[in-house]
Amino acid sequence: MVPRTGVTVDICPRDLPIALIGAGGGALALWAQAPVEIAIPVALLIVLDVRVRRMRRST
Repeated sequence: MVPRTGVTVDICPRDLPIALIGAGGGALALWAQAPVEIAIPVALLIVLDVRVRRMRRST
């Protein structure tokens, strides 16, 4: 998938304490036998800072 022109997607790791909480939460979910299809994306959303921005064209 290729983003449209004028759309930027920034993905960067969060600060260390939040990253540890997300990794620990993902590990706990897997240990509690939660489905992998749910546990891993939720842990990644906690650990990573994802920003989607749309730039408007000036007319």
